[in-house]
Amino acid sequence: MQVENDKKDIKTLSFGCRLNALECEKIKNMLAAHGICAVVVNTCSVTGEAERQCGQTVRKIARENPGVTIFVTGCGATRNPDLFKKIPGAVVIPNNQKMNLDAYLGMAADCTRGNSFAGNFDGDEKLSKKFVQVQNGCNHDCTYCVTRILRGPSVSFEYDDILADVCRATQNGFWEVVLTGVDAASYVRVYDGRPFLISDLCRRLLDDVQGLRRLRLSSVDPAVPAIRDIIEMMRCDARFMPHLHLSMQSGSNTILRAMRRRHTADTVRELVQLSAGRVSFGWDIICGFPGESDELFAETLALVRELKPIRVHAFPYSPRPGTVAAEMDGQIPRAESKRRVKIITDAAAENMREFMAKLIGTRTSVLVESNNMARTPDDIPVQIAGTSIPARTICDVNITGMDGDVITGTCA
Repeated sequence: MQVENDKKDIKTLSFGCRLNALECEKIKNMLAAHGICAVVVNTCSVTGEAERQCGQTVRKIARENPGVTIFVTGCGATRNPDLFKKIPGAVVIPNNQKMNLDAYLGMAADCTRGNSFAGNFDGDEKLSKKFVQVQNGCNHDCTYCVTRILRGPSVSFEYDDILADVCRATQNGFWEVVLTGVDAASYVRVYDGRPFLISDLCRRLLDDVQGLRRLRLSSVDPAVPAIRDIIEMMRCDARFMPHLHLSMQSGSNTILRAMRRRHTADTVRELVQLSAGRVSFGWDIICGFPGESDELFAETLALVRELKPIRVHAFPYSPRPGTVAAEMDGQIPRAESKRRVKIITDAAAENMREFMAKLIGTRTSVLVESNNMARTPDDIPVQIAGTSIPARTICDVNITGMDGDVITGTCA
């Protein structure tokens, strides 16, 4: 008789991007019907430090959970499988097999169902928004990136499959959906002899899923022409959340060329101008890329202060074996890279404070997450005063002030 699995026998832990967490959920659902007792760890290899932390965590899980199988997958396990193979109970599943059920079956130890796992594990059950993958892989050749090598070429998913995922999310009470992928902006299919781009995908979803009240995009490449159509939709449709996170990486055209990025500082200036102040922006920035002099770093800092992205994920450059940048001259000492990260982060924090201050006295729609903490359309946290509001509620709030990194408000 088929044993029903309530998923309590599968624990997941993901590192790095939100896509990894989404894939963990998919793997968990795939394994749930097969009575498997295991931990699934989806690893990251974007930096050497991320890879080291993955190995350290898997070793800790093995010590605290003797006899339990640990399926280790993702970019870290694909790039450096030997880091995990010697860990007791670890089974390495490379990226190209992570969604293949046969790669898991027969590999898990015979454990008692309902086993109590030691340690803290992820789970999307408490999230107020649902992430839906639309694409995987990347066709570009950025000199610093190992992810494109480990994930393989870009593959865009069928619209009907994405539509089914979004419909399922709204039927389960998720009113906000975030579209994600390794290079989501590069999404393209061909239907009726015509290209169907990321902008077409978003427009169709907004038209076809009336229960979808808030749509977001994860990080996107600013070089993709369809981003202009995305910004126009954000300006015209209140259900399309007006915040874009750009994989900017640098504000210096010299460094962008060395990275083999396909945009320039003026590309992003144009996008900001096109938004007419009705779309906010976040950026990814790599500090200390080989050859980044003080003057070139100053160009990035100046652009942050000029265009005022409200959120910047800045991180120090990490040489990844097998990439062009790892062999470049002019490697920057890590201490200097980290110093630049702080400078950029502080500048972005000032942009955020200015943006938040302008919201005081206004009314905005928010999505409640938990403990009366909610998110504005610009993805800014709001602490709502008063009685408890259920998670996933969408409501209007009056913005009354600021408290550190959050704004405060009351129900309208």
